[in-house]
Order: sequence, then structure tokens, then C-alpha cells
Amino acid sequence: MDLAYRIVNVFTVGDDPFSGNPLAVFEDAVGVTDVQMQAIARQFNLSETTFVTARGGDDVDAEVRIFTPEYELPFAGHPTLGTAHVVSSLLSGRKDVLLSMPAGRVPVSGNGSHWVLTTAVAPTTRRVDAAVEDLAAMVGVDAGDMGDDPLWVDTGVEQLILPLRTVDAVRRAQADPRLLRRHGESNRGEALVYVWAPIDDEAVEARLFFTQGAGAIEDPATGSACANLGGWWHARGERGLRRVVHQGDAVHRPSELRLEVDVDGGIHVGGTVHELGAGVLVL
Repeated sequence: MDLAYRIVNVFTVGDDPFSGNPLAVFEDAVGVTDVQMQAIARQFNLSETTFVTARGGDDVDAEVRIFTPEYELPFAGHPTLGTAHVVSSLLSGRKDVLLSMPAGRVPVSGNGSHWVLTTAVAPTTRRVDAAVEDLAAMVGVDAGDMGDDPLWVDTGVEQLILPLRTVDAVRRAQADPRLLRRHGESNRGEALVYVWAPIDDEAVEARLFFTQGAGAIEDPATGSACANLGGWWHARGERGLRRVVHQGDAVHRPSELRLEVDVDGGIHVGGTVHELGAGVLVL
């Protein structure tokens, strides 16, 4: 079985092709088993690898599966935009594509190299039970660095949205994998913690930590968490806002994500996609 794939970087900055978050997209994974998909994702060892398991049918342009090296995700942001870019090219450059994922149907629109997704589901939230001191220790900051209203948010995959008071606190954060598992596990049993602080009225700085094996890993750019940040504002009744989210500097992968919560409460996440290369995996 010869499986064609592409390597793309998503949420890139300017003309830097090595910025953003890397993704492998398998163009035609019909007949690939779940076990094989998981093994391929582990082989590539990127934060996510996606598989187009069907094209067309049921009024969608493609059915998509998303795998980390350890598990499948129902939704993720940079895989959605990167896969939409690839599916568009397979459809002779169509600029609006509809992707079906386990979390639901996600519409994605393109304008040149810039792609924007709209979340498939309205955000749901739940309160955080852990004490402020425990949350601070989990991400290696002082209790006084903690901002208001940490919240579990789910716009397709649940994550802990953890506001900090200053950008300096975000930059000082150091995740403890043991405490991430104790205080940061989502309703799916995965530890996903997003720390952020405002730079000004138009931009924020953010970092996302997750567990992999015995350690804590930092993601260069996290579209699902950006969407959940929109859900955090949505839960506070804020509408009609736009922010540029800066992420990835701490892991030398600067990234820019564009977040909008529209006046009707819809959540949109956008960014640029740069195609870096292609290949064939032989099974």
C-alpha cells in the first residue's frame, strides 16, 4: 500500500516557512486501519497527523481522522486548517470545504494561503475544582500570577483555559507533568492546559502544555485551544471581538493565530498554511 502524504506548517508567521505547527496529511487513507493510523502518527511523531478516510458523500468534501502519537482527537485546529488546504488542492483549488470529523462538521474557508475554520459546536464549559495554588504549581508560576476565572472549555475538544495576569508569567511557565495529570486532565482523560495573558487590547500571548509518555510537551500552535479561548470569552458574554494570538516562541516555532467571536457568538480561528513537502509512505 502506497500512501501519499504532505507536510504543511500551519499558523505560520510572515515568510518564515519553518514557523507555525507542522502537520502530516495523508491524502487517501481508505483501507488504513485504526491501528495503522495510530502507528503512522507515532512514526511521524508530530503533534498531529491527519488521514482523509473518504472524499465526498453526505454533503461533505472529506471525512478526516486526527491522531497524536498516543491517541485520536475528535477535533484539533491546525490539523483542520492544514487538511482543508490539502483537500482544497485535491478539489482543483476550491476555497470553501466542509470536513467531517468525530466532533462534527467543520466548515473551512480559504483566501490564498489564509484559512479560517468555524467551530462545529457551541462552547460548553464547566468549573475548575482545583485550588488556585495547585493550578499555579501545575504550570510553575506563583499564585499571585493567576488571573481570573480559570475554566474548562469545549468547542470540540475540552481543555483547561488558564488566564495569567501578565505576559511575563506566561513566559515563565514550566509545566509539571505529574501535576498536569492530577489537575489538568480533561473529560477524555487527557491533560491539556492553555495559559495566556493579554498583550494589549488586540493581542494575547499563549502556551499549551500536554502530557506525552512521562513528560510534558509544549505545542507550537493550538487552534482548538484558541477556539476554546473564544469559548472562554463567550461564557463571559463577550461578543464581536478579535484577537491575534501569539504562541510558539518558547519552542522556537513562532506562530500567529487569529481568533474571532462574532456578534452572534460564532467562533472562528484562522491562520496561514505553508506547504513544505510531500512523500509516499509504503506499508
